[in-house]
Amino acid sequence: MTESTRRALGPAADATALIARVVIGVVFIAHGWQKASQMGLAGTTEMMAGMGIPMPSAAAAFAIAAEIGGGALLLLGLLLPLAGVVLAAQMAGAIFFAHAQGPLIGEGGMELPLVLGAAALALGFGGGRIALDRLLPWGRPAAGERTPAAESAAA
Repeated sequence: MTESTRRALGPAADATALIARVVIGVVFIAHGWQKASQMGLAGTTEMMAGMGIPMPSAAAAFAIAAEIGGGALLLLGLLLPLAGVVLAAQMAGAIFFAHAQGPLIGEGGMELPLVLGAAALALGFGGGRIALDRLLPWGRPAAGERTPAAESAAA
């Protein structure tokens, strides 16, 4: 790939990452909100106890917080690596305890949590430049580091 092609793809890659973060973030928020608003903490705890999940109250609270909070962080592009790891861990637990029956979700399988977990992890470490993290000290280029915008201006 030539340097000019790489520069041209930069904005498209950032826009694509933003769209993916928004979509995946909304899906996680919806799943967490469903647990919180329809089942409540008690109902989610009961569901998790029925699946044999250890410490079901803590697991229920973690699931709700991870899905709503992690989904919101992913959507905003804030603390992306943390959001990606937490959401991937939540989906790993969902696969292990609830979706290990096979590959297809309609048969109790793992396809949806597997895709959501992998997408969250990938976006956590490659969420694009249109993110709140870019406004914070850890998201800014180091002094002297060349950015795509600086390279475009120099060309």
